[in-house]
Amino acid sequence: MKMMNNKNAPFTCIAGIGSAVPEKILTNFDLERMVDTSDEWITERTGIKERHIVEPGTPASSLSIQASRKAMEKAGISASDLDLIIVSTVSGDMKFPSTAVFVQAELGAFNAAAFDISAACSGFIYGLQLGDLYIRTGQAHHVLVIGVEIMTSMVNWKDRKTCVLFGDGAGAAVLTPSTNSAGLLSTYIGSDGRLNHLLYCPGGGSLYPATNGSLRPEMFTLHMAGNEVFKHAVTKMGDSALKAVELAGIQPEDLDLMISHQANIRIIDATAKRLKMPKEKVYINIQNYGNTSAASIPIAIVEAMEKGLIKEGSDVLCVTFGAGFTWASCVIRF
Repeated sequence: MKMMNNKNAPFTCIAGIGSAVPEKILTNFDLERMVDTSDEWITERTGIKERHIVEPGTPASSLSIQASRKAMEKAGISASDLDLIIVSTVSGDMKFPSTAVFVQAELGAFNAAAFDISAACSGFIYGLQLGDLYIRTGQAHHVLVIGVEIMTSMVNWKDRKTCVLFGDGAGAAVLTPSTNSAGLLSTYIGSDGRLNHLLYCPGGGSLYPATNGSLRPEMFTLHMAGNEVFKHAVTKMGDSALKAVELAGIQPEDLDLMISHQANIRIIDATAKRLKMPKEKVYINIQNYGNTSAASIPIAIVEAMEKGLIKEGSDVLCVTFGAGFTWASCVIRF
């Protein structure tokens, strides 16, 4: 388990943030015609009403580039200003090279190094912590952190327990040294690989390569033990959220907003209850997007800012949980 407390070091701030989702929307009623489910069943158990999905063949880099250009415009920088591009995804364009190099090439960010990381739904905050380290150690001045997923590329549309959960999207943030007290007040990450069998996609790696002709299509779709994942997510997200607040040197009641990973409304409610956060301080958009994995947190931040829920000086807690298992949290002062 790794943690970091930034309060005794120069801050890293988010200079600009942007998001991108596909235009196509798949509603619960659409799913009723595809699999044995219902709008009532999905809504009651997850809080999801619809999700955005890409057209087949759309790569993760496409949404990443759209979100990145918005973030860079808000930050007031050009591609040549970037020193580093970090893409967090489990659904990248190819096995290799990294999705980050496709983003680099399209943006024209040829002064930047570029690489991918894999932490599933926790990936964006993992990327924030990594970018923060590069900036605070003086190795980078502008870091582009992207969380992107094309989850529909690995969904089993015959599995009614999982196919209703996921959507596609991307979020990107430009990190730079802060000139004031705004920035990442704390970051916290953790993992437990002993539980890897509860949420995974087996095929395509060196263990089950695609060249093995005996592999079934189901080997390339995600598998989830839903009840077990739920229990661990509730516990770890609560623990992680409290740790980030502690590391930031504040109290939960000092927070202006909590943005939880948008995976399940019951998990969000449980995390808020653990921190005694009132409903008006908990941002929820799962009804419109479903679980977009690594893109979930930045998409929600962008929306909350557009709605005026995040203002200058706002202290915002972000917390998430993903396959691995992984978990992560941070407190950001905007």
